[in-house]
Amino acid sequence: RAIRSSAPTAATASSPRCGPLASEPMAALTWPDPLPQYGPVRLRPFAAGDLSLVAELAADPYIPLIGTVPAAFTRTAGAAYLERQHQRLRDGQGWSFAVTDRETDQAVGGAGLWLQSGATATAGYAVAPPYRNHGYATAALRALTAFAAIRPDLARIELLIEPANLASIAVARRCGYQEAGLVPAHTEIAGRRREMLRFVAHVLR
Repeated sequence: RAIRSSAPTAATASSPRCGPLASEPMAALTWPDPLPQYGPVRLRPFAAGDLSLVAELAADPYIPLIGTVPAAFTRTAGAAYLERQHQRLRDGQGWSFAVTDRETDQAVGGAGLWLQSGATATAGYAVAPPYRNHGYATAALRALTAFAAIRPDLARIELLIEPANLASIAVARRCGYQEAGLVPAHTEIAGRRREMLRFVAHVLR
């Protein structure tokens, strides 16, 4: 997929469904104050008024394949998706943010930071089709990375991106992430396990 308005600016997190290891104690997580922001975006908790964003994400043929956005949008499915994003914080898995325009608070996508073992977190992001090519994905990843840098328990942030997703690879590189190798048969997408490129950023304090 080339970098164009229809290209999916999205990276998977490994995985939004998995948080710290079950044997590890999970400290209570809270939303950051102030909320992360960079350039044109602010990251905030999802709100009930973001149902239209869920519908826009669901309309993309790729995004529902790499996360839990419902492939067939209904108001009930959309509301359940929004609730899952808050539940992940309560469960200690990490933070699932709406990516919003700082001036209008319009939700344009989603971004998440998920705690793994060994001072590592995985990040993921997606921008809905109507809002691509405005710098939102790059700004969201920069805001997410800066938020990770203030967490004393984190030293390394990883992204996992399909090799064909050139738009997302460009975002990762613009934000200073370094390619760290190909992971074979890592993520199941559309019923088939796909190889993923791993990108890494080390937290600088």
